[in-house]
Amino acid sequence: MPEYVIPELEKLHDGAAVLPFSALEPVLRAELGARWSDKVRDIDTEQPLGAASLAQVYRATLADGRPAVVKIQRPGVRDTVTQDMTILRRTARVSGRLAPRFTAVIDIEAMLEVLFDAMRPELDFTVEARNMRQAARFATPFAHLAVPEVLLATPRVLVQSLAPGRSIRHAEHGAFDTDERLAIGNDLLAYVFRGFFVDRFFHADLHPGNVFAAPGEKATLIDWGMVGRTDRRTGMLLILILLALARNDGHGLARAWVELGHATPWAQPGAFASDMATLVPQIAEANLAELNFGLTLTRILTCSTKRGIRTSPSVAVLGKAFANIEGSVRHLAPELSLIEVFKGEMRHVMLSLAAETVSMEQLASTALELMLGMSTMAEQVRGLVHDQRLGLSGGG
Repeated sequence: MPEYVIPELEKLHDGAAVLPFSALEPVLRAELGARWSDKVRDIDTEQPLGAASLAQVYRATLADGRPAVVKIQRPGVRDTVTQDMTILRRTARVSGRLAPRFTAVIDIEAMLEVLFDAMRPELDFTVEARNMRQAARFATPFAHLAVPEVLLATPRVLVQSLAPGRSIRHAEHGAFDTDERLAIGNDLLAYVFRGFFVDRFFHADLHPGNVFAAPGEKATLIDWGMVGRTDRRTGMLLILILLALARNDGHGLARAWVELGHATPWAQPGAFASDMATLVPQIAEANLAELNFGLTLTRILTCSTKRGIRTSPSVAVLGKAFANIEGSVRHLAPELSLIEVFKGEMRHVMLSLAAETVSMEQLASTALELMLGMSTMAEQVRGLVHDQRLGLSGGG
């Protein structure tokens, strides 16, 4: 992106153009009924807490006196997003036909579908509410993290508990104890790692506007409309990629990256490995003050594309999630290292994977695969014997 465009795009997180409350009140009436104010009262209609591209958020008080936040979907936004998706699909399809060699390594249409799958729940707040409840369970082991409580949810209105503090983008280092600041940053990174590798469910949009922090409080993760999911194999390959970074092993990273995607007929895996051997030492020991993961991922993509390595479409969401959380934590704890936090999580991740490997479901799956393999092999042997007999009878 051109430099002058980036600040404008950042405003879509929580600083989009504000609609007057009068334009959103019909949504409240349609979703909660004409007496919606009996459930949600004292809404600060003058100044929303946040205005993003899909919804606006207001401070409110519930009928029982509890402070809360009301998230209201912008009128007509579902149709707008659906139309945008259709236009992007058509554009990607035409681009793919015009540049088949590029599409062979970066399948834009497939990447868009991965992003759209992650985005669709943002258009239905009942799905977001379900995501929040699941996320809250996964956050339980982390002493410094919280997810808001869902108080009421309809497809276009979500009422949740009020998150203390303010966006981590505006967090003042001096207001936090150093140990607390580092502990919050460590928990944020560890939570995302466990989401990738253990829970296989993660917040795909933890930009600074979606992380609230305050001294003496847990950091609160909001806006759970956009989530990503990984399968077991993808998660294990991501572990190998990060382990390669931890060991300063560019060739190992290259092998895992190729396995995550695949090599085209004209690929140059040796040259790609050399590219990674040059890149990895520059980032293996970097802390967040020195590393920009988004730019690093761009460099890897540039090298893999040039060398004919097809990129997995899952990178569209995984890369976005990594870059967002790295950027968020940098605001509060820039001295932390992604790789060092990953090393600290390795024991938990590997124990979880080991337990999964010996689970009844996995053992049953392995046994069935062996049986199917044996059955297929037996069929092949019978076919060979039959063919041999026909050959012998013909020759006689």
